[in-house]
Amino acid sequence: MAWQRPDGRRPDQLRPVSFERNFTRFAAASVLARSGDTQVLITVSIQPKVPRFLEGTGQGWLTAEYRMLPGATPERQERELLKLSGRTQEIQRLIGRSLRAVLDMRALGERTIIVDADVLQADAGTRTTSITGGYVALRDALEHLVKIGDLERSPLIHQVAAVSIGLIDQEPMLDLNYPEDVAADIDFNVVMNEKLELVEIQGTAEAGSYTRLQLNQILDMAEKGVHYLLQAQNQAFG
Repeated sequence: MAWQRPDGRRPDQLRPVSFERNFTRFAAASVLARSGDTQVLITVSIQPKVPRFLEGTGQGWLTAEYRMLPGATPERQERELLKLSGRTQEIQRLIGRSLRAVLDMRALGERTIIVDADVLQADAGTRTTSITGGYVALRDALEHLVKIGDLERSPLIHQVAAVSIGLIDQEPMLDLNYPEDVAADIDFNVVMNEKLELVEIQGTAEAGSYTRLQLNQILDMAEKGVHYLLQAQNQAFG
């Protein structure tokens, strides 16, 4: 029997997506990104300095931090304070790499952008939602710097979005929610720019293996999902 999606979606259908800009007051930019029942608050801070290895180069830097808040899941999550889990480190590095890929660091100048992604509610896809919403917050912050004259032009040279795909009963499913994420034999996270060029692929066989044909199907489905997310990002700016 073919897998029936718990929320009745088609295999190639995303969950409802939205980006609520200017969600908080004091950050350089903030976005509440929603993907179905997953909600991530992304804030951007900008500091007038760079890590030591970039001092005097005229180039900027971007780094990301990711946390799952205690009430984000049915069972309370312990706060990660002095030592981050391997999962948290992996996710925040992915977010940082994905967002650095869309920046001209020389146009940014010697500034450091810090992107904080805090998961308020988790129903799978938190890392992809953080990346997709992170772009919206990053664009807001940089456009503000241009508007007030701190930058001559926006350092953004690409758009970026990310989506998850899983193989369940040998069939690809787009944008997994939690029950599907648990059931998936193969789990992929795909990051692409506005040209649908690949920024990063994370693909893991939780059980068994997958074929080259299935990989092609997964990437085709990822393109469709990312294309829609790029449009949703642009619509958030009217």
